[in-house]
Amino acid sequence: MSVVERVISVQYRLRLQFTEGVFAPGNPLLAAELLQGVPSSRAGRGKVLLVIEEALAAARPGLVPQVEAYFAARADRLHLVCPPVRVAGGESVKNDWSLVERMLELIHRHHIDRHNHVVVVGGGALLDMVGLAAATAHRGVRLIRIPTTTLAQDDSGVGVKNGVNAFGKKNFVGTFAPPTAVINDFDLLASLPERDKRAGYVEAVKVACIRDADFFRRLEGDAAALAAFEPEAMKHLIRRSAELHLNHIATGGDPFEMGSARPLDFGHWAAHKLEQMTGYRLRHGEAVAIGIALDVFYAVRRGLLDRVEAERILRLLEQLGFTLFDPELRAVGPSGSLAVLEGLEEFREHLGGELTITLLEGIGRGIEVHEMDLAEVRRALDDLEERHRARLAA
Repeated sequence: MSVVERVISVQYRLRLQFTEGVFAPGNPLLAAELLQGVPSSRAGRGKVLLVIEEALAAARPGLVPQVEAYFAARADRLHLVCPPVRVAGGESVKNDWSLVERMLELIHRHHIDRHNHVVVVGGGALLDMVGLAAATAHRGVRLIRIPTTTLAQDDSGVGVKNGVNAFGKKNFVGTFAPPTAVINDFDLLASLPERDKRAGYVEAVKVACIRDADFFRRLEGDAAALAAFEPEAMKHLIRRSAELHLNHIATGGDPFEMGSARPLDFGHWAAHKLEQMTGYRLRHGEAVAIGIALDVFYAVRRGLLDRVEAERILRLLEQLGFTLFDPELRAVGPSGSLAVLEGLEEFREHLGGELTITLLEGIGRGIEVHEMDLAEVRRALDDLEERHRARLAA
């Protein structure tokens, strides 16, 4: 018996760019990214397949013509292979496998190879779906993400994951495939409804809770400005949150999640289940706010987190406009137990290996635990509901 073993190292560079007016005629950033790293010996123009979220295109009628004009002005170097492809956004896009097939067919039809680009302009769900197609066509074509929601700009669009839902489970089918670049254009947030502008705030609170107490204090100080959607406060939140997320991916030692720990998913075990249970009536950010609140109460009950710091977290989430309880938390599953508790096993299964949950021992200090006392989780849920009812009565 003999063994041949080698260590294979692969290095990625992920560029996160911040700009305004990415498709403005005089903004060279996107064109520079599309031409970055393309072999100088390659003949012809770089091909680009661009996919844009339908709701964004409808809200900003001038955007698609602007995109087309941007590429027309650079037609000597870049070739937009077809008019921007409009696709619906929102979580439903991740529940329709035919959309992945449609993206693959477009990549095939327009001969997008590994030195060409897919550019996706939209919210996190669309980025996930198109990213999965790009990552699997030819075993991976170049992808540039242009996130258009607060949540995608400060969290999901910055990462290295793509995926769609299957078998009633969130992100069951997916890949780890870093995009070539991410371009955050603050201007593209202007047409968002307030609910979607707010949704990404919770991921900034999350990463501040587990990584950066100074950032958390800044969020507390900016809470009123953020609730009023003041641009400078929002820009700082997005930039710092995105930076912290990217720092973790680059330096945390497990970018493709081969282990069982996922500290960036603080508050997410309950959130993912709640999204499913509500038929995605709750948006991801809204569910995560509830998931964080539940885990905060649990950490207090386990003696990990001081009540004063717990109240600071809950108060900040509420100041930013989040409701921290939903009646679906009381739904009973087929086993006769609370359905939300099934999220713990689904979370463990998705990670593989042992259950690993991130809790807090202080603001800015996350800690990993490998078991959750279900009786204490239920009591934490009671605490959460009691606080919610008290606030309604006040």
